[in-house]
Amino acid sequence: MSSSFSESYKAAGVDITAGYRAVELMKQHVARTMTAGAIGGLGGFGGLFELDMTGLTHPVLVSGTDGVGTKLKLAFLMDKHDTVGIDCVAMCVNDVLACGAKPLVFLDYIACGKNVPEKIAAIVAGVAEGCVQAGAALIGGETAEMPGFYPPEEYDLAGFTTGVVDKARILDNTKIRPGDALVALPSSGVHSNGFSLVRRIFDLDGAGAKRLGEYSGELGRTLGEALLEPTRIYVKPVLRLMEQVEVNGVSHITGGGFYENIPRMLPDGCTARIRKRDVRTPALFTLLAREGGVPERDMFNTFNMGVGMVLAVPAGKADEAVRLLRADGQDAYLLGEVGRGEEKGVELL
Repeated sequence: MSSSFSESYKAAGVDITAGYRAVELMKQHVARTMTAGAIGGLGGFGGLFELDMTGLTHPVLVSGTDGVGTKLKLAFLMDKHDTVGIDCVAMCVNDVLACGAKPLVFLDYIACGKNVPEKIAAIVAGVAEGCVQAGAALIGGETAEMPGFYPPEEYDLAGFTTGVVDKARILDNTKIRPGDALVALPSSGVHSNGFSLVRRIFDLDGAGAKRLGEYSGELGRTLGEALLEPTRIYVKPVLRLMEQVEVNGVSHITGGGFYENIPRMLPDGCTARIRKRDVRTPALFTLLAREGGVPERDMFNTFNMGVGMVLAVPAGKADEAVRLLRADGQDAYLLGEVGRGEEKGVELL
C-alpha cells in the first residue's frame, strides 16, 4: 500500500487513497483482458503492448476514441454501473473494425465528482468485459476525481483503442461496387446513440424517470433494462467472416442512423437501397416513435433501428456470409443492395 496521502487535498474533495483502493478492486477485472502482447500491469505512466506482426506484410495501426454519452444518465438513475463500460469499448472497437482492423489494446478514462472505489471498480468491470468480447487488452486508464466539476454521484466515461490491419486489407470506400449485397447484423437495442432524444421522449430527467423500473409487456422487461442494454460488440464474428468471405465494406450504425453512417462506406456514384419491410425493428423503436411522435425519416436518421452493423459483400457471397454469421451466433440477414446513384446516400424502399 502506498504511503501517499494528503489531508489538505482530501479536505478539498480529492481522496487519493480512494484511488488506490479503486485500482486494487479493478485489478481482477483487468487481468481477464490480458492477451499475449500485453506487458506489465497497472500503475505505470503508459500501457505497453508488444506488436506481433506475424502474417502482416504492411501493418497499419488504426485508432478510435469515443464515450458513452448521455446514456450514462440512465446508469445514474438506475444506480447500475457494470454495463456502461461495455458500451464504451463497443463504440471504439466497432469503429476500428469498420476499417478492417483487429483491436489490440484499450484504455479508459473516468472523470467523477467523488471516487467511490466500488463504483469505479464496477465501471471497469464492464470495460473489462467489453475488452474480453473484443479480444483487446486493457493496458491502462485514468480515474480523475474532480469535485465541484461533476456532482458527487455522477461521472463521465470515455475510451481509446488501437488496432492493426494489413494495408492491402484496409476497408475504405474503394472496394464496394454496384450490385454488392448489404448484410445486417442486429443491434442489442439503442446502443449508445440518440439518448438525448430518448430522455426527452420518456421525460427521464423529470417525472418519467419512475418508468425505468416499470415492467413493459411490449418490451418483455422493464423500460430501464431495455434502454441500458449494452452495445453489441461485433469484432470477433466479423473478423472470422473476413477470413472466409470477401467483405468490401463495413458500416457501424451509430449517431445519425442509416442516413449518416451507411454512406460513409460507399464510393461516389453508389447508393444503398434498403427494403424497409426487411428491417427487423425491435419493439423499443416502435415505442419511441409512437410516444415521441417521431417521423420515420427522423427515426432512421437518429437510431440504428435494430441494425448495429451493415456489411457489404459480393452478391454471389451474400448467402454464404449470412450462413457463416448465423453459425457464429449472429442473426444476420439480407438488408438490401448497393446500386448506382448520383450521390452516395440511402434509399429506403
